[in-house]
Amino acid sequence: MARIIAGTHKGRRIAAVPGTGTRPTSDRVKESLFSRLEGYDALEDAVVVDLFAGSGALGFEALSRGARSLEAVDVAEAAYRTLHRNAELFVQNGLSVHKSQALRYLNSRRGEPIELLFLDPPYTLSEAELEKVLHAASPQLHPGATVVVERDARAPEPAWPPTLRRFHEKSYGSTRIWLAEPQ
Repeated sequence: MARIIAGTHKGRRIAAVPGTGTRPTSDRVKESLFSRLEGYDALEDAVVVDLFAGSGALGFEALSRGARSLEAVDVAEAAYRTLHRNAELFVQNGLSVHKSQALRYLNSRRGEPIELLFLDPPYTLSEAELEKVLHAASPQLHPGATVVVERDARAPEPAWPPTLRRFHEKSYGSTRIWLAEPQ
């Protein structure tokens, strides 16, 4: 079980995806990441999309800390069921759960511009596939958006589309986080 670290749902436990197909973001990484996002004023009233959402821990943390809406997306059946179960704890307008591949979801999405985008794909996702997802997301980003990519610490930096620039990178043990913004 993971927990919400801060905000209106602080301390609330959320179910983890059963099995070994996902790796939850540690509380230490979440705490550091969300402190940074709050410092950038990237959470308050934000339109959040959480791709490769797993249990939805990153997206639900954003909701707890003031995000306006959350679109949580995962293609794996176990993750999708867990997302639905966890979403029931966050009865809120603007919360939707989608069973879809990330690229397919982005190509069919017709919502407000994304202000905060989480990409925490399986470590087995190829760099080429991640690059395609970043390219598909780029035109849907709000000019002041923040993009968060979480990967294995040994993974190379994502191949950013020309419309995005990395402005922060940090490793936490076996995890690396990159933050980017539209340029």
